[in-house]
Amino acid sequence: MTTDEGGTTLPLSPDELLTTTRTVRKRLDLDRPVPLELVRECLEIALQAPSGSNRQGWQWIVVTDPGVRAAIGEHYRRAFAAYAQAGGAGGGQYQDDPERAEVQRRVGESAAYLADRMGDVPVLVIPCLRVPGGRLPEGNQAGLWGSLLPAVWNYSLAARARGLGTAWTSLHLTYEREVAELLGLPEDVRQGALIPTAYYTGDTFRPAPRIPLEEILHFDRW
Repeated sequence: MTTDEGGTTLPLSPDELLTTTRTVRKRLDLDRPVPLELVRECLEIALQAPSGSNRQGWQWIVVTDPGVRAAIGEHYRRAFAAYAQAGGAGGGQYQDDPERAEVQRRVGESAAYLADRMGDVPVLVIPCLRVPGGRLPEGNQAGLWGSLLPAVWNYSLAARARGLGTAWTSLHLTYEREVAELLGLPEDVRQGALIPTAYYTGDTFRPAPRIPLEEILHFDRW
């Protein structure tokens, strides 16, 4: 079991950790404080991720101030409302697959739940990347974000191993400039995600249903 002092992890095999690190929305415990030492442990593991040419240009903002969390939460809520209105949440695109549509409906419901409560989550982690001049390059940005996003996933895995739940979100980037001003970010720092972090309620998690591998696997060519 985990302890508030940190240092102890759940008895998960590597495969179990990788297949049960789920997005947590409704089960985030909004009332239980998260020790910052535990967040630091997760970030230390995040820093072991690869980065292009070993530049390690990442920066990490950990937000616990209630007023700042509330302001970020309001930006996220507004962004989610626009996203949902545009049909981005729910299962409408899977009308020919009732089972998949029902799963997506539940996902949309839980996403709306989190959107209304993002500002109440005890810890918000915003991973950032230094970009020369602050301007994102045109065209393919895979190489750029490939130097940050593996570290973000490392953070989520480390959190899961310590009894914490996370959700990978990015809708706040609709208001990236406003959030940057709120946090006092330099102009050359760009945000990559918003990771709400809290203890979770309930016991554990199961692997999620996925499209069968054989439907998406290609050898040598398409």
